[in-house]
Amino acid sequence: MTIETQTGVGTAVCRLDQVRREAGVAALVDGEAVAVFRTYDDEVFALSNFDPFGKASVLARGIVGSRTVRTAAGEEEVPFVASPLLKQAFDLRTGVCLDDPAVAVPTWDVHVVDGIVVVGGRRETL
Repeated sequence: MTIETQTGVGTAVCRLDQVRREAGVAALVDGEAVAVFRTYDDEVFALSNFDPFGKASVLARGIVGSRTVRTAAGEEEVPFVASPLLKQAFDLRTGVCLDDPAVAVPTWDVHVVDGIVVVGGRRETL
């Protein structure tokens, strides 16, 4: 089902309450396997479900958490998913691998509209 959001049109994936906190679900959005994650704080993110290291569509089954990362501005808590295969961690906000910043997975716009998780367009890579 297509739903209009503040930033455009998206695909309704599931109800928010169907995604456990600190877990993910897989969905097919415009022909691409997308992993949708819900953090402990009820933030929702969407990344490619494909793990580029393990060469399999498994990221939705990964471990969700946060990691303290040093930045130029100091330290920052970064929400991530760790692949269930080789355990590389991907930033849920950007798709960049925290263990190898040269590798990233695509991300999608995602919103919750009236309790429904809606995945929008694929974001441009960094």
